[in-house]
Amino acid sequence: MQYRFRLIGGTLAGVMAVGGLATLAPWQSQAAPPGDKSVTATMFERPYAEVASACTSRLGPAGYGYVQVSPATEHIQGDQWWTSYQPVSYRIAGRLGDRDAFAAMVRACHTAGLKVVADAVVNHMAAGSGTGTGGTAYTKYAYPGHFEDADFHTCRTAIKDYTSRGDVQNCELVGLADLDTGREEVRSTIAAYLDDLRSLGVDGFRVDAAKHMAADDLAAVKAKMRDPGFWVSEVIHGGGEAVRPEEYTGIGDVDEFRYGAHLKSAFQGGDIAQLKSVADGKLSSATARTFVDNWDTERNGSTLTYKDGAAYTLANVFMLASPYGSPNVYSGYEWSDKDAGPPSGADGWTDTHAQQAITGLVGFRNEVGPAELTDWWDDGGSAIAFGRGDKGFVAVNNGDGPLTESFTTSLPGGTYCNVAAASPDDCDGDTVTVGDDGTLQATVPARAALALHTGARAA
Repeated sequence: MQYRFRLIGGTLAGVMAVGGLATLAPWQSQAAPPGDKSVTATMFERPYAEVASACTSRLGPAGYGYVQVSPATEHIQGDQWWTSYQPVSYRIAGRLGDRDAFAAMVRACHTAGLKVVADAVVNHMAAGSGTGTGGTAYTKYAYPGHFEDADFHTCRTAIKDYTSRGDVQNCELVGLADLDTGREEVRSTIAAYLDDLRSLGVDGFRVDAAKHMAADDLAAVKAKMRDPGFWVSEVIHGGGEAVRPEEYTGIGDVDEFRYGAHLKSAFQGGDIAQLKSVADGKLSSATARTFVDNWDTERNGSTLTYKDGAAYTLANVFMLASPYGSPNVYSGYEWSDKDAGPPSGADGWTDTHAQQAITGLVGFRNEVGPAELTDWWDDGGSAIAFGRGDKGFVAVNNGDGPLTESFTTSLPGGTYCNVAAASPDDCDGDTVTVGDDGTLQATVPARAALALHTGARAA
């Protein structure tokens, strides 16, 4: 993540946006987290009690396999979202809930059939000094009970040259105290923190700012853990940069930032037909975690966001329907001020994770599994359609007018519910009939999608 800094009440504060290294480690990477349900929902800045409720009421019933939660660490004070990414201790004492709330959330999500991914901020500590959200007093390079001056890199200036590996991984990400993860003492402290989260039931980790830590260092931390679980590293690709996403695939999976940028280009440029080759020039499908946007990219303009309306929804539909990578659905909150923290009540959340077009495609992905992409069709611009073997078929219309077409599919004949528009439990007339020869005639409204799968046949 990248950061922007400004003085707030005399204390240096920052906004993140990120980026990563590594040599091969002995763990098998796997883009789809272990299990039949491979879709992750990122509940950005949601209080842990609310995540627990969402797992029970929406995420579990929809078929999500994983939920990713925001950092469980004591952090600097402030209402801005990025305060969560400036830890001052490894206690669970932030604005999203205490240790008991976190543990209860993990239990509730497990009961609902989901595994929990914790966002782990271990590259750095805070940028200034003060008292944390849990009452811990700290100064830069001195975090009682955790780290002292010798535990930080000696480069005490901000990163300036992303073509220099040493600069990227040893200097400070816009003023944040950069941990020397080459030190055994630092590795042991980080591993103990992650082990503690594992003891509460956490199943895996999203490693924040992995680009700014040597991959060998991350592998060494992982090796110190009793049972490290599933890992995904945040490594932003940058043309000509010294550190590359591919370096981290031996540790676990890697967030594929080029994917979201490609979707934005296609959906805003009027040529979604190009998505037939969406995997080209990116990480292998087996190691890539895909997403339409996240909290950094929705603020820096590099991807689509909820503000793009139907195009944003359709991009999520495509991501979930396509076989490339392991999809991560981002669910945040509405904002006008890029620094604004999360809502304090029930209003203001985007609830992307709960929209029918999204939940319907989560079920679609679970049903089609590893089925290959088949029966590709496009109009050379704003409309595409494709199958997933004989398990599913999707059509996406990003155009300004309705699309009426006769499609060739590999689906068995029958009547299917359009899960992009209605729940299989109540199709409410939103059905499509597939002939015995696999053909179907359908009209897809402007800025809408059609999604059929063999697990959602109409009665």
